[in-house]
Formats: sequence, structure tokens, C-alpha cells
Amino acid sequence: MKGLSFVLLMSLTVFVQAQSTIDLSFEVSPQLPYGAVHPEAKDDLADFAPIIGRCNCKSVNRNADRTWGDTVDMIWQFKYIMNGRAIQDETWKADGKHSGSIRQFQPDSAQWVVTYFSASTVGYKPGVWIGGKIGEDIVLKMEQKAPNGLDGFSRLTFSDISEQGYNWIGEWVSVDGSFVYPFWKIFCVKQQE
Repeated sequence: MKGLSFVLLMSLTVFVQAQSTIDLSFEVSPQLPYGAVHPEAKDDLADFAPIIGRCNCKSVNRNADRTWGDTVDMIWQFKYIMNGRAIQDETWKADGKHSGSIRQFQPDSAQWVVTYFSASTVGYKPGVWIGGKIGEDIVLKMEQKAPNGLDGFSRLTFSDISEQGYNWIGEWVSVDGSFVYPFWKIFCVKQQE
């Protein structure tokens, strides 16, 4: 029994010492509700810096008949994760269709890699969009066939980015860019903290 007690005490000591050497300075906390960017990642994560925080948004999707559906109230929150080296967003929608993404900047390619998850379609393979800043917008793309089988890509664009909010649009675009079909629009205003 003494041997077991000694092993447990040593394991606890090692665990506590390991925790005390891990720097969590940039994680979400009561003082940092959205975390903070790690100084070594500041330049890499600058594109999304004005978007960090919580917004009240209006979301509208296309119906199957190509008309626009009803506008849905939504909260969209962005925060720093991985100790300030990546960004996570989460949405909460009045229609119960919640979703989120993890966004990592890849310095070697100077592009964002964004993985999207949806609570309403858990069984499918998460989508991955890649892209970056084009002018003042953030543009992300993923190869995607149209419902009729045509080759093309999904394009997601953040525009009108400011400390007051931003707009977002999801579009399907043909390979040559001659056909663009918007399928989702979101308009966001920052919540007052």
C-alpha cells in the first residue's frame, strides 16, 4: 500500500510541475473572454484581428427553388485558441443550425486553412477552405461540384471588415469564373462589450 501511495504522490507531483511550466497566457479566461493573439503569431493572425469578438448577425440562405429564405438571427463569435496561435469561430442560430470553424494560418504558403463543422450534419466530412487576403477582403476557396455535377469551387468572402462588424458571403463559382451563384449571406454588427 505504501508503494501505491508513493507512486500516486509522485505522479501528482509530476502532473502539477508540468502544469506550472505550461504557458496559457493567451487562452480564453475571465480577463480575456476571446483570448489574445500570441506575440509570435501577431502578424500571421492580423487578417482576422478586427473580427475577434462577438457579433449580432442576420443570416439568409437560398431555398431549393433558388429564392432567398427567411432571415435568421445569429450570433457569430471569434476567439483565439491554441494559446493565441489559431482562431476558432462559433455560430448560434435562432433556427438551431449551429456551426463553427478552426482557422490556422500557414506561414510557408501565406494562406489560411479553415475547417468547417456543422452541428446539423455531424456525419459528413468537414469542409476545408484555403485562402487569404485579397485587397481588403478575406477570400477562401474549396473545390466543389455544383448540384448538377459541374466542376467549380465554393468561395467564402469576408468583406467590409471593420471594428464595427463585417459582411460574409458564400458562393459557388464555375472553374472559369464566368458563373457565380450566391447561396448564403451574413451581415454582422459587433456587440458592445
